[in-house]
Amino acid sequence: MLSDKVRAFVAENNTAVLTAHRKNGGLQMSIVTCGPYREGVAFTTTEDRAKLINLKRDARCALLISKRDWWGYVVLDGKAQILSADNTDGEELRMALRDVYRAAAGKEHPDWEEYDQAMRDQRRAAVIVVPDHVYGTAV
Repeated sequence: MLSDKVRAFVAENNTAVLTAHRKNGGLQMSIVTCGPYREGVAFTTTEDRAKLINLKRDARCALLISKRDWWGYVVLDGKAQILSADNTDGEELRMALRDVYRAAAGKEHPDWEEYDQAMRDQRRAAVIVVPDHVYGTAV
């Protein structure tokens, strides 16, 4: 669960670095655009990305959300919850992807039908990082 202070920080700063675990135990990092969502912080990704493949195998991860100038950050250590076509009802996934867009972009999409079609065509999933531990300068 995010504190109000962390939720506000993430709502204002959507640039993040995700750290996941590779099959060989090494770390894999990815840049994502995210926003506060449900009990954590969420982003979308396509089904073929290394980050999603790694998170499906090992849900442990960390997400560093930073101000653009790096003078303020928060880290979420926790586990990823994945909402994708293979584990989520189609309508629930469609609405979750819309909600993650709103959280990450801070606005409505100008054409939701176009957005929905792009999400299906790109085979996007929503990833929610639910923290066990939160730390940083913005906590």
